[in-house]
Amino acid sequence: MKKYAIPTLFLFLWISISSMATTWEEPWQDQIMREADNFVLGKVLSIDSEKGMTIQIVKNLAGNKLPEQVQITHYYLLRYCSRSAHDDHELDWSKVDSCYFFLKKDEKGNMGISTPTSGYALVKDGYVYATYRHSFIKVPISPDIYEGTTIALFRHAHGLTYDQTYIKNFINEYLHLTPASFEKTDIATASLQHVALECIFHLQLTDYNDQILPFLHNSKNPHNQISAARALTWYHSQPTQEALIGMIENKKNDTFIKVTCIWALAASKPIAYKETLLKLAKKAPEGPMSLGTDLSDPRGCTIIPSVKGALEKVIEQL
Repeated sequence: MKKYAIPTLFLFLWISISSMATTWEEPWQDQIMREADNFVLGKVLSIDSEKGMTIQIVKNLAGNKLPEQVQITHYYLLRYCSRSAHDDHELDWSKVDSCYFFLKKDEKGNMGISTPTSGYALVKDGYVYATYRHSFIKVPISPDIYEGTTIALFRHAHGLTYDQTYIKNFINEYLHLTPASFEKTDIATASLQHVALECIFHLQLTDYNDQILPFLHNSKNPHNQISAARALTWYHSQPTQEALIGMIENKKNDTFIKVTCIWALAASKPIAYKETLLKLAKKAPEGPMSLGTDLSDPRGCTIIPSVKGALEKVIEQL
């Protein structure tokens, strides 16, 4: 399984290297959708190093009216941590035909995507390599499912109605299945379950507690454990709080899983468990972690707080 984090022990080394390289903090998918004006399927027509990339709008799936062609000239959520003139992290768009984009118009009327590594989903061999949480994890799904779910998420992010029946049927179909691992033989089902769990998080749905919990406890798929924890943000019952605390206590779980559970728990204001959280915070590891896949990843400036730091922040609010 692909690693999705730099171990804490190497964080100092990454910081030293990043000071000499181009790095940025990668935005999460919910922010990308909230700040975008349009969700489109586009076809790359031309690339110019100075003028940007011209795309043909094949489908304007959500958002404002657009002309048949637009230019992509900038990044609307790119926040550098460090820069080097020698680094080029642009995707080779000359090899891209069709692609889904989240576009935002600037004051000059030109379009931007969020960063060089986010704000788009490539189409290859009949699949969309889709992001629902963060660009560090992309799942292969069919275009019809990607469009149906992402239109709903985009519209919800902009305060608009969406096809609730479609979403309900999709979630029920895949969360009623046994939680899949992230191994090659299970990747198709695991990807669809990942999408279903992330839809619950983005759409703030509150009718799926019993379907979510098996995914939280499925240690064969830590990616979907994280998605399950995110989905539980909207579930505040005592059993759910205890399930999240159990995940935080489990020494086998890594920092990302534990911190995601802490974030979900924080939403329920777990005052009754303040003493438990204080005890956990006293012995919790202090090191933060980077989400970069390796030391050369320009997104490595995306940092997850330490378990101790995340717990202390929750406790302060109780």
